Amino acid sequence: MAITYTCRYCNTHIGRIDDDRVTELQLGFHWLTPDERRDIISYDAAGHSHVRVICETCQEMLEKNPELTLLSHPFQ
Repeated sequence: MAITYTCRYCNTHIGRIDDDRVTELQLGFHWLTPDERRDIISYDAAGHSHVRVICETCQEMLEKNPELTLLSHPFQ
């Protein structure tokens, strides 16, 4: 099972884990509420996980301009 991390705002590829031994527990996914899981994690037909997080650049931008969180994709 591959896990791909992508920025939810700018769609930048952040990283990928290609290790079948890594569990959702190790990644901390168990701390997410059901709503957070639906918003953050998706699965493709091959069973790979796609995790939408925030990259460092977008995080810095949001800290400087918090009103940008009102936009669905502020950096595209």
